Amino acid sequence: MNRYELTYIINTALEETARKELIEKFTELIKQNGGEIEKVDETWGKRRLAYLIDDMQEGYYVLTTFSATGELNKEIQRNLENNDMIIRYLIIKLLDKKQSVKPRAVRPAPVPVPAPLKEEVQEKAEPAVEDAEAKPAAEVEAETAEQTE
Repeated sequence: MNRYELTYIINTALEETARKELIEKFTELIKQNGGEIEKVDETWGKRRLAYLIDDMQEGYYVLTTFSATGELNKEIQRNLENNDMIIRYLIIKLLDKKQSVKPRAVRPAPVPVPAPLKEEVQEKAEPAVEDAEAKPAAEVEAETAEQTE
């Protein structure tokens, strides 16, 4: 079974008791056809529509999350389209997120080098630089030519 999200807008001209019955009707429709209701969320409530739909400015929003087969969606759509009090509806399939990114490897913390060792490393590096500068350029070129041959 797949997870789905059903959002529908009910006409605000419908009284509260009739609206509750309509919401219960669609909840029962899902349960009777083998679906499992996860939650019915009415917290969006009455809201202004982005544009006029059949000369209506407001609608009552309901969000239902459920698990069912694909065949049940066709039945739900058929019932939503036949009901005059439903302004708009949308059913979407919820995808389970899969992590495709590997977690970052833990890097070991750098080991601090004591100050006396740092000075020794610097002293060893400096004479090598001085030796290269002490040789005449012709000797260095001759050495590199011999190495490439």
